[in-house]
Amino acid sequence: MNSRTLTLIVLSVILGLGATWMANNWLTARLNTSPDDNQQNVVIATVEIAFGQMIEPQQVTVVRMPRDAAPEDAFDTTEKVVGKIATFSLLRGDILRGARLAEHMGGSTLASLIEPSKRAISVRVDDVVGVGGFLLPGNRVDVLATRQVGSEGNAESKTILQDLRVLAVDQTASTDKTQPVVVRAVTLEMTPAQAEVLVKGMSAGKVQLALRNPLDNNKTPIAAEPVAMAAPVLPTVMAKPVARRRAPANDGGVIVIRGVAATVEKAM
Repeated sequence: MNSRTLTLIVLSVILGLGATWMANNWLTARLNTSPDDNQQNVVIATVEIAFGQMIEPQQVTVVRMPRDAAPEDAFDTTEKVVGKIATFSLLRGDILRGARLAEHMGGSTLASLIEPSKRAISVRVDDVVGVGGFLLPGNRVDVLATRQVGSEGNAESKTILQDLRVLAVDQTASTDKTQPVVVRAVTLEMTPAQAEVLVKGMSAGKVQLALRNPLDNNKTPIAAEPVAMAAPVLPTVMAKPVARRRAPANDGGVIVIRGVAATVEKAM
């Protein structure tokens, strides 16, 4: 075999290896860019996550989905969601979003569920006030206040607050229970102004909770507290004294009365 033949063989091998390397790179690039060129990582729940529960690593995983279908506040890695608190109940397969999670800043998990502009206040309840034990964290309720009016023992009831979220029942902020449970206290989320109205209603009388349908967003306007008005003072009208005329002296005559005038005429 001469040197020319050997050179051609070596050159063919080099060109073949180069073509194979280029084809492999092209195929790899195509596989990496199509059809995933318009997709992104999204964290989803692999199990049901209850309201108020802290996210654990085994409860989430990462999947690929189209960018235009993924929520803007979706997470792309599990490290970004582990340790956060679920502010809504999550089902298996739900996308974990920033609007449904809260940072756990220490202390109780309940404190992380409260919106920054709101407060949590507990209401002491029994089996009647607590809607027969069917109240669970995440439910929405109205608050009715009842007070005694007058000395006859009459009572009046009025809705003082509407569409409040139940944060916890007793010391539980989880919704994993579905059976009715009689509790002693219910923690509600409300604004500072609503908290003042609730405390005022509790001090003035009794309060009771009314369970709302979660799809009912209608709120009936609450009438303002009636203002006690003093009875109007009527001007006193003094009766004008009636002037009485004295009857003329009777000198043996006959008294004749004509209208309001009286005269004495002598008898014939």
